[in-house]
Amino acid sequence: MTLDASSAYRRTDGHSAGPIRLIIMLYEQLIKDVQRAIAAMEKKDIGGRTSELDHALRVLGQLQGSLDIEKGGTVANNLDNYYHTLRASLLQAQIHASPVELRKQIQLLLELREAWVQVERSAQSTSEQIASATPMVQTSLEKPLRWST
Repeated sequence: MTLDASSAYRRTDGHSAGPIRLIIMLYEQLIKDVQRAIAAMEKKDIGGRTSELDHALRVLGQLQGSLDIEKGGTVANNLDNYYHTLRASLLQAQIHASPVELRKQIQLLLELREAWVQVERSAQSTSEQIASATPMVQTSLEKPLRWST
């Protein structure tokens, strides 16, 4: 079995990615699956449409399974509700062969993906701020502490 360059890159990228990057990658895969399902619908390729939507549903299951409802609070609950709605929309689009519904879902997925990209940028910015402050903290601790009795 041979892998194309993009598949090899995604595998390597996935192994070294943090949790937010993995969520973004799942959104990207979900969007690609739905786009390919639309293309299959337009070609009247029922098998291709079914295969792509089946994979999209598995990716959606990964996204939904990654939610921590207890710690995630309202955001996690809202995402869980959206994922349930998205699942129903994908199934309806499959039954009715509706590319219009799938295009609507792609737009929503693109918006959510962008929100996760912003979260990732914010997290990176915070990490960079902590990293740049670390040398100052270490410098101040390099002097030996003296206890007076």
